[in-house]
Amino acid sequence: MSKSRKVFPGDEIAVEEEYAASDGTFVSDGKIYASQIGDLVLDDDEYTARVESPNPPNILKEGDIVYAVVADIRKTMATADVVAKDGTERQVGGETYATIHVSKISPGYTEDVSKELRKGDFIRARVIGIKPSLQLTTKEENLGVIRALCSRCKEEFVRKGENRLHCEECNYTMSRKLADDYGDVQI
Repeated sequence: MSKSRKVFPGDEIAVEEEYAASDGTFVSDGKIYASQIGDLVLDDDEYTARVESPNPPNILKEGDIVYAVVADIRKTMATADVVAKDGTERQVGGETYATIHVSKISPGYTEDVSKELRKGDFIRARVIGIKPSLQLTTKEENLGVIRALCSRCKEEFVRKGENRLHCEECNYTMSRKLADDYGDVQI
């Protein structure tokens, strides 16, 4: 059987001798406290204390599909700022600075990160690691660049072929690791 009541961050809700701390709680000096606003659930069958929030934070976990903007390119990796999680409208909470290792960009061998991704590209990626830092991959067919601007004139590239982009304004062409629906994604 479970008991429920409204709690606020910092409210003492139980002691460790009776319950194990679970979601939405933290422990200090043997006492369990609420870490968020919500409904306290003391589960007497599982002996857990948790706080269920009516509006939980949008925290990223492994397997989540995210949208990000490439912030920097280095020899063996790219960095990106995660701006949204697929399927939610709520802002992402927690760490949003992510890395994409060169081996996680494309299914084939990639020697030069800058041939697959460029600074400012909008990408769709999968979260593959949370600790010690946020790590992403774009290896899958539906992952990769979903929107890119020409580095010469800043017009939006159009897809020409499997992994080629073309600027119709200045006639510049380059390659990228493109998502299968490049150009069809509404941002």
